[in-house]
Parts: sequence; C-alpha cells; structure tokens
Amino acid sequence: MTSTVSVRLPEGGDPAGPAAEQAAPSAWKTVLRTAGVVWSNPKAKIGIVVLGVFVLMAVAAPLIAPYGGSENGFERNQDASWAHWMGTTAAGEDVLSQLIWGARISVFVGFVAGIAATLVAVAIGLSWGYMRGPAAEVVGFVVNLFLVIPGLPLMIVIAAYLQNGGIAVIIAVIVVTGWAWGARVLRSQTQSLRSRDFVEAARFSGEGATRIVFREILPNMTSLIVGSFFGAATSAILAEAGLEFLGLGDSSIVSWGTILYWAQNSNALLTGQWILLFAPGLCIALLAMSLTLINFGVDAVSNPRLREGGAKPVRGARRAEKEVAK
Repeated sequence: MTSTVSVRLPEGGDPAGPAAEQAAPSAWKTVLRTAGVVWSNPKAKIGIVVLGVFVLMAVAAPLIAPYGGSENGFERNQDASWAHWMGTTAAGEDVLSQLIWGARISVFVGFVAGIAATLVAVAIGLSWGYMRGPAAEVVGFVVNLFLVIPGLPLMIVIAAYLQNGGIAVIIAVIVVTGWAWGARVLRSQTQSLRSRDFVEAARFSGEGATRIVFREILPNMTSLIVGSFFGAATSAILAEAGLEFLGLGDSSIVSWGTILYWAQNSNALLTGQWILLFAPGLCIALLAMSLTLINFGVDAVSNPRLREGGAKPVRGARRAEKEVAK
C-alpha cells in the first residue's frame, strides 16, 4: 500500500518560491565572504598590508618623494644625511626619491603583465581543455613548446632584438613568455570539470560550447585564475627588474631595475654605496613576497583545509570515521 503526500506549491508554480530567493546569497555577500576568508589567513593579511604600502607609494609618489625621480644636480655619491636620507647616486640623484618613483614601474608592469598573461592563459587553457581532436593536439603542441623553451633566455633574446622599445615591449615580452604554465593548469581543471553532471546537463539542453565554457566551467575556476594572476604578476615583477638590470630595457626611466643597472655600472659596492643595490633589491623581494603571501589566502578559498592557519579536523569527523570503520 502506497501513500501519497500532497505538497502545496507557492503561487506561480515555482517549487522554490520566494523563500529560495531569500536563501540564495547575493553577489556582494559572496564577495564579502571570499574577502573575509582571504583576510583571515595570517600570511595573506601580511601580504595585503605590504602590497598596499607599495601601491600607496606608487600612487602618491609625487606627494611623498622629496625630489623628482630624474632630478639631479646634487653632490655625487653623498652619504645619508638629513637632506638625502639614503644618499645620492653617482649622477647626483636622490636615492630615496628614485626608490619611491621606481615603485610605479614595478607595480604597473606587475599588474598589467599579470592581467594580460592571465587572460591569454584563461582563453587558451579553457579552449584547450574543452576541445577534442586534432585542434586540441595542435594547441597542446604550441603550449608544450613554450613550456620546454627556457623562459629567461627567450626573454633576453626577444628583449635584445626589440631593445629600447619602452615598457610596452617589456610587458609584451613577459606576456609572450609567461602564459603557458597557467594555460596548462587551467586545461587540467577544465578537463576535470567538462565531465561533471552540470556540464553534461547544459550540453544536453542545447547550450553551445562557448556558453558552457564561460558560463558553466569558468565560474568554478575562480581561485585557480586568481592564483594564476598572482603567479604571473610575481614573475612579471622579477622579469622586468632582471631585464632592466641587464640593460635590455629603457635605461632612461626610473625603476628599481634601472637603479640596480646604474649602480652596477658605477661600481656602487667599490665606492661604498651599497644602499643602491640593497634598497631596490629589498623592495623587489618584498613586493614579490606580498603577492605570494596573498596567494596563500586565495588558495584557502578553494581549499578549506588551509583556512585559519592549517588543517583542522571538522567537528565530528573522527566520530564519523570510526562509524565508517565499524
């Protein structure tokens, strides 16, 4: 004997009704919750503070720098004094002012090149992971080619060929040589998601490949994409400084890499101006470290075991394990 239970649907025939609409979290609540998870990570909190200091330094450089970035005419190779807190360069420029103005180039190149490389990695990684057949093999060959070619020598060759092209050329070189790794990671995740039930349901409902990739698969890869951006931005900052230090960039601009370049040319260590090498090198390391620390918080969004400083057992987890073992 079977019994039936009658359920009264809300007006309009929608089983969810207004209650489901109220239960569904709004977009801003999701953003705030994600930001809270990132901020709750101690490492990410330190990274955000350090990055905020450098961003503020870059934006407010005209207000906080004692002198202009290229302003010279001071006594050369001066030691630290009240007028010049970090001394002067061999060209008579204030070191502290150059350090503050140089933050603009590193922050700008890091974010622009990181965003550009991430966009290329997302476009290629998602399409490569979703497509099948000869087209996927061709894309895979190109990606693997960029992965096996050493990045730094390729970057040096391209930058030397396009020397004195300015910051735009450096950004283009970094993007060309820095997208492949992120594309491969995103491709692996796309292959894992394309066989899920919600993707199969969207495919059977008649949705096109583009809509499935960008409306169904892409939102489930947010943490990977953000992590890919921070990794690309970190590599871009280090690559820009390295190319400028080797003299393959525009030596007329003021950046941390050009400070190192001119300090090396003027034999700063031999003249006792060690601050010319130590200060910009420390700034580059701290800026790259801040992005890496923020990435720990981003990983905690997709991996709850990384939240609040480590893997903690869920309440009742041991009891559940014992029940399963029985």
